Amino acid sequence: MTTTAPHPRPTKTPHAEHPAHGPRLPLRILPLTPAIVLLLLFLAGPIAYCVYIAFTDLQLTGQAQESFVGFDNFTRAFGDEAFLNAVWLTLVFTVLSSLIGQNTLGLALAALMQRASTPVRTLTGGIVVTAWVLPEVVAGFLLYAFFRREGTLNAILDWLHLPSQNWLFTLPILAVSFANVWRGTAFSMLVYSAALNEIPKEITEAAEVDGAGGWRRMWHITLPMIRRSIGTNLMLNTLQTLSVFGLIWVMTRGGPGGRSQTLPLFMYEQAFQNSLIGYGTAVALLLLLVGSLFSLVYLRLLRTEV
Repeated sequence: MTTTAPHPRPTKTPHAEHPAHGPRLPLRILPLTPAIVLLLLFLAGPIAYCVYIAFTDLQLTGQAQESFVGFDNFTRAFGDEAFLNAVWLTLVFTVLSSLIGQNTLGLALAALMQRASTPVRTLTGGIVVTAWVLPEVVAGFLLYAFFRREGTLNAILDWLHLPSQNWLFTLPILAVSFANVWRGTAFSMLVYSAALNEIPKEITEAAEVDGAGGWRRMWHITLPMIRRSIGTNLMLNTLQTLSVFGLIWVMTRGGPGGRSQTLPLFMYEQAFQNSLIGYGTAVALLLLLVGSLFSLVYLRLLRTEV
């Protein structure tokens, strides 16, 4: 009886399981080199320079050379009542116009448009998106004309025989918050429309057959199924709202008396009107820190939902 010798097993090469290692790794990185260079040149470089400026007393005028002052700019900010007022107004503006206004109205519009007819859905979507695509300065002028003492809102109130007032003077932070809601709701509406379209109709139809009303279906079915879209939308809206400048500048310029001066306007005033580039850049870094904290909270919430 003859026996056949077993075939020898092929030996593994040292890098068979990791083809990216070894001499081929530079070839894989080579196509990314232009993008890496551009990021370092136009993103990392300016950010590093801004961080350096924040620790100096650099000024636009009246100074031959800046000097390193350490954390003096940051200490000055937390002892500045105008800065603390800007932080408070930034939080109010963000909560009212983004977390409550744009998020809630966008979800409501998306839910209503699910049941609307095609012509109504097209008309509503076109009107809302038009406000979103308008340049920020144009939207600011339109809302300024709406809220000013002789503006459209007071004309409507006078026609209804209701008391009118100078909204940009009496309630400036509410006026600019409403303006941001009017301009930015379209983004939330589009995000939630896409999320609602992904919900299987069989689930909502089964709940409706079981007797669940509209509010119960929204609370127990719709919101849990689109919670990740809600978290993503809140994070993007919050970061965008924290950086709003042109809309408020056109409407109130942060006034009257700083009652609508958010952190971006305060930073602009210190850096370019008062010529305190170092101090203004330190405020910008603090604003970046606020945005990072919001992002970490949202990412943490999204991670717990996985």
